[in-house]
Amino acid sequence: MKRSAMKIATAAVITCALFLLNACSQKDTDQEALGEAIFPQGQKGPAEYFTGNAYNYGLVPADSAFTTLVGNVYFEPGARSNWHTHPAGQILIITAGVGYYQEEGKPKQIMRKGDVVKCPPEVKHWHGASPDTGLQQMYIVPNTEKGIVNWMEPVTKEEYER
Repeated sequence: MKRSAMKIATAAVITCALFLLNACSQKDTDQEALGEAIFPQGQKGPAEYFTGNAYNYGLVPADSAFTTLVGNVYFEPGARSNWHTHPAGQILIITAGVGYYQEEGKPKQIMRKGDVVKCPPEVKHWHGASPDTGLQQMYIVPNTEKGIVNWMEPVTKEEYER
């Protein structure tokens, strides 16, 4: 191999190595962490029930045949629900990102893609995204004839950061 061709090949290898090293060392952005969305973003949740931006997309409306409500919520980084309860409980399926779930009087739990969280009936809790990464979650509310949700006070900054 000629010396000039060898220099070009060496430079190309070094450039590729630096590019890969830089790509691997960079912190994931919110978009990278969430990947491609499964469902549309949906409608922005009301400020009276959420801190920050949360978007709901309904998948299965509550009716008398299935008595189950199913949807998807996207929480932007730092966004969270108010404290609330569900008369018949709720199931959360985390499809992307990183977030938190906390029952009143218990430590906050970290939720990641692939986690399934069962929120017991009538247990006061909240859930939302981590400060740096958004969260996508599917929710299932069974036995809707018992009621769907009882909203309460916002989660304070201190509670969220604890």
